[in-house]
Amino acid sequence: MVERLEGFCSENDWIRAYNEMNEFEKKLKDCGAVIIKFWVQIDKDTQLERFRERQNNPEKQWKITDEDWRNREKWNAYEVAVDEMLQKTNTSFAPWHVLESVDKKYARIKALKIVISEIEKALKNK
Repeated sequence: MVERLEGFCSENDWIRAYNEMNEFEKKLKDCGAVIIKFWVQIDKDTQLERFRERQNNPEKQWKITDEDWRNREKWNAYEVAVDEMLQKTNTSFAPWHVLESVDKKYARIKALKIVISEIEKALKNK
C-alpha cells in the first residue's frame, strides 16, 4: 500500500502484485502451510485518540512519528487501497480475517480463536 500511495510503483505494478501474492500463498498452502491473514481495523477517531495518547505519554512517544501523522492525512486513500487489497487477495486458501480493533481485548481474543480454529482444521486434514 505504501508503494501505491507514495507513487513508488505504477498502477500495473501494484495490480500485478495482487496476483503474485495470491500465487505465492497458493504455493505455500500446497506445501502444507497454514496461512492466516489479519487486517487490524480501527476507525479514524480511535486512531486519533491513540495517536494523541502516545504523543502525550512519555513511555509511548517512541510509538508515534511525524510519518504517522502525515499518513493519517491520507486516510481516505488508504481506505480505498485497503478495500481493493482485501478484495483482490482474499482467496479460499488464504482468506483475510478482519479484526475490529477499537476494543483491543476483543481483537486479541478474536485473533486467538481464529488461529486455534485454523490450526485445528489443518490438523484434521492431515
